[in-house]
Amino acid sequence: MKSKNFLIFLIVFFLVLVFLSAILTFSQKETSLKEKIALIKVEGPIIQSKSVVDELKEHTKNNQIKAIVLRIESPGGGVVPSQEIYDAVKKTSKTKKIIVSMGAVAASGGYYIAAPATRIVANPGTITGSIGVIMEIPNVQGLMDKIGIKTEIIKSGKYKDMTSVSKGIGKEQRAILQGLLDDVHEQFIKAVAEGRKMPVEKVRELADGSVFSGVQALDKGLIDELGSLENAVKIAANLAGIKGEPEVITKKNRHYLLDLFENRIYNYLSGSFSSYELKYLFLP
Repeated sequence: MKSKNFLIFLIVFFLVLVFLSAILTFSQKETSLKEKIALIKVEGPIIQSKSVVDELKEHTKNNQIKAIVLRIESPGGGVVPSQEIYDAVKKTSKTKKIIVSMGAVAASGGYYIAAPATRIVANPGTITGSIGVIMEIPNVQGLMDKIGIKTEIIKSGKYKDMTSVSKGIGKEQRAILQGLLDDVHEQFIKAVAEGRKMPVEKVRELADGSVFSGVQALDKGLIDELGSLENAVKIAANLAGIKGEPEVITKKNRHYLLDLFENRIYNYLSGSFSSYELKYLFLP
């Protein structure tokens, strides 16, 4: 009997929660049917790609999201996560406008992920560019010799220990590592050329690791225009055909139930029954 009453309580509690969520949804100043722009923030070193890629996929499926602004505040990061975000931006831009807004710095990997966007906006003083790859391997051999520490290495291949910190890099090992970096650098150059629709040779001339201000980047064709985050939002709204002040949503200000009801109600009224999933979950 008690378990039955508890079950009834849970059902009633859930229905009340659903009812309150629906009321909150429709009592918002801006209705659920209003077209929206999503703001995705990439801040700090790019060491993983999942959260950004998941957000891009989510916004692609959401019919309410008419355009995306990607705000980049990053000096760069890992090669692979940068490439994965690049691919996601490239894929998403085929169905929705993606406007990049560069903050104080959007360089190296931070520029890599911006390249395939619909349009790139940077502040005049933004530090960007730095199209290049670097590998740093500490060498503590001198210190180890001084304090009497020796490292015994057992390996199965001639070059297996070529990045060991206990010894220097030999001529052959250096050639192998240089070849690796040159290959990744060429991938970077071709990605920028494809994303920006620029000749590969023109990008190669700029790809010596140099950094540029927003003004210089505009002159070199690495960005499309100068402006702030606010300008980027207006550009996104204009390209998406949104009239008036757009509603900007971010991962931070979402609520699971409200967002779930908003999207489903909107899809129902617009005749779309696509399912909605909430997933929020160095190129120095």
